[in-house]
Amino acid sequence: MYIEEAFKVKHDWWRYIIGLLFAFIGWQMIGLIPLIMVAFSKSDGIQHFIEAAENSFSDLGINPNLFLVLMIIGFAVGLLGLLLAVRYIHEQKITSLTTSRKKVDWKRIWFSFFMVIILNLILFFISYMMEPEIYELNFRAVPFIILLLISLFLLPLQTSFEEYLFRGYLMQGIGVLARNRWLPLLLTSVMFGLLHGFNPEVAKLGNIMMVYYIGTGFLFGVMTLMDEGMELALGFHAANNMLAAVLVTTDWSALQTDAIFKDISEPTAGLDIILPIVIQYPIIIFLLAKKYKWSGWKEKLFGKVTRENLTLN
Repeated sequence: MYIEEAFKVKHDWWRYIIGLLFAFIGWQMIGLIPLIMVAFSKSDGIQHFIEAAENSFSDLGINPNLFLVLMIIGFAVGLLGLLLAVRYIHEQKITSLTTSRKKVDWKRIWFSFFMVIILNLILFFISYMMEPEIYELNFRAVPFIILLLISLFLLPLQTSFEEYLFRGYLMQGIGVLARNRWLPLLLTSVMFGLLHGFNPEVAKLGNIMMVYYIGTGFLFGVMTLMDEGMELALGFHAANNMLAAVLVTTDWSALQTDAIFKDISEPTAGLDIILPIVIQYPIIIFLLAKKYKWSGWKEKLFGKVTRENLTLN
C-alpha cells in the first residue's frame, strides 16, 4: 500500500526534518536568487526593493512571462532538493515515492490531466455564455505562445514540487510515524491550504479562499490514498494550473499572465468558491472511483499503517 512504501526505506523522523530543510533551502533560498537579482535590478534602491517584496515584486514591471519563469525556478530547485533528500537521506527511489505500483502509471496521469482540461473548458464556456461582459480579450500572439511553452514544459515543475512534498513525502512520512492514514490526510491538506494562504487571492477575497485551498488538498489526498499513488493528483494539479495560466488572468491573482482572457469583474467570494468543494469535487471522486474500481474506503482513509500491510499490496 502507498504509505507503507516508506517502511521499505530509511524513515527515521529526523531524516524527514533534514529532507524538509533540503526542500525549503532549495525553494525559498537558492531557488529565489534569480528572482531577487532581477527584482533588485528593477528597484530604485534598497527601500524600494523591500517595499516591492511585500507585494511579491508584482509592481516592478517585470515581464509576466519572465516573472513566471523566475517563480518556477524556485519550485524547481525545491523539487531538486527534495528528491536529493529522498535519494540520499532516505535511500528511496522516486517510483516508490510516487506510487505503490511497480512503475509510474502514466495513463493515470494523462487521464486525470485531460479530464481536468475538458471539465474546466466546459465550465469556462458556460461562464462566458452567462456573463460575457466580465471577460476581456487579452490575446497577444507572441507572449501567449511563450506562455504556452512555459506552461507545458516548466509549470509542471511547480505542481510536481507541491505534490511530491505534500501527497508524497509528508503523506508517507507522517503516515509511517503516526501509523494511521487520517492524520497525514488531514495535516497535508491543511498545510497545503496554509501554503496558499499567502496568495493575494486570500487578501482580496478573505479567508473563505482557505476553504477552497484546503478542500483541494483533501481532494488530492483522497485521490492519492484511494488510488495507492500520486499519479491522479499529479495530472490534476498540472492541468489545473496550466489552464489557469493560459486561459484567464486577473489583475489581483497570484498568477498574472498573458492569458487569452482577462477577468475584469470585481472579485467576490461566494458560491463560486464553495460549489467546487461541495459539488464538483465529489463528482470527480465518484467518476474516478468508478473508473478505477476503488474499494475499502474506511481502511484506506482511516485505517492503520503497519508493515504487515505491505504483504497485502
